[in-house]
Amino acid sequence: MTERIAVIGLGYVGLPLAVALAPHFPVTGFDISTRRLAALKAGQDETGEISPETLSKTGIACSDDASTLRGQDIYIVTVPTPVDSNNEPDLSPLLSACATLGPVMGKGAIICFESTVYPGVTEKICGPALEKASGLVCGRDFFLGYSPERINPGDREHTVDRLTKIVAGQTPDICGRLVNVYGKVNGGKIHAAPSIMVAEAAKVIENAQRDINIAFVNEISTIFRRLGLSTHDVLEAAGTKWNFLKFTPGLVGGHCIGVDPFYLARCARDLGYNPDIILSGRRINDSMAERIANELHALLLPRLSSGQVGKILILGLTFKEDVPDLRNSKVADMVAAFTRHGHLVNVADPVANPDEAQREYDIQLLKNPAGSGPYDLVVCAVGHQDFREIDPVPLLTPDGIVADLKGLWRGRAWPAHIAYWQV
Repeated sequence: MTERIAVIGLGYVGLPLAVALAPHFPVTGFDISTRRLAALKAGQDETGEISPETLSKTGIACSDDASTLRGQDIYIVTVPTPVDSNNEPDLSPLLSACATLGPVMGKGAIICFESTVYPGVTEKICGPALEKASGLVCGRDFFLGYSPERINPGDREHTVDRLTKIVAGQTPDICGRLVNVYGKVNGGKIHAAPSIMVAEAAKVIENAQRDINIAFVNEISTIFRRLGLSTHDVLEAAGTKWNFLKFTPGLVGGHCIGVDPFYLARCARDLGYNPDIILSGRRINDSMAERIANELHALLLPRLSSGQVGKILILGLTFKEDVPDLRNSKVADMVAAFTRHGHLVNVADPVANPDEAQREYDIQLLKNPAGSGPYDLVVCAVGHQDFREIDPVPLLTPDGIVADLKGLWRGRAWPAHIAYWQV
């Protein structure tokens, strides 16, 4: 049997998956963004994950017309699962996907979710939502599956065709069919979880664990700065021990690490348990941008004349080096904090989409940072390759400050009048 597959959501997760599936199965791609679809049909992936050459050869039928989804055997849902302004899980994209699929899916269909959720969402929330939208009975007329995404934006090594996939199904037969589908993509590197809830739980703790580890090094970085120590020097020394976990301090943004722990926390609270460590890690990491801005503000003030406004250049806006992804950028929080202190802030990022930066954060990216200087403070916030060879000294006032959040410029010799600050 050749499974007919529809991928719902063609973003950072859905598009690479659809491209990987297309050589093995007939694939239909669905997305509600007409702008996204227009770019894909023009051969351009704005996420930078798929090259124009690869995109032109896929043969994926992409549409925003739900009627094109009729007659599919398997629907793979890859829509985002964000949090709201109170850091509570926002399941509206998932529920919207269920409402779209309900009227078009037929009997025997499998709906497999890849979106990160807390344990129970697939069966207790999505299943009933699909029943309501379709008039069908879950577990009899249609079936559920779960295979959490593990895409790492910008990572050319751990791609969807090389990763081990966790797969779970509502029944052993459904699990077996999903194992076969995903196994075609990655050479059979599959871990079949014993239940959908186990698979959901495994995914949500992956990013929570990473978040907590980064929170630890962010906290010790604050301690070491007060001791006058370089955190990077300390971590380099400690890293010579075979079992030391190598994490580095910095801003924690993006759609996964800065979001997923809140899903696990919500699940814990629903069970009457307060997840102290998880929420403590989130508080530390979410406060990091403002904490850095406050420290740099205090360092900057004595170097300014009375009443003078500090002029600041921030290099980088995306949540991660060398990717255009601006979701949940904590650099934007830093810009806001500096602005509240009364400073004039400019931002440059050669990787980010200027229109998206303006639309999402009301930040106008500079095309030529040097043309708007000199600056009292230059902050390297994102470790883009383009920034590694930059010499920030010519961009600075005579007694300016270099703030190196990523350790990109460690080991350089700085003029005596320039202050070098690192996380």
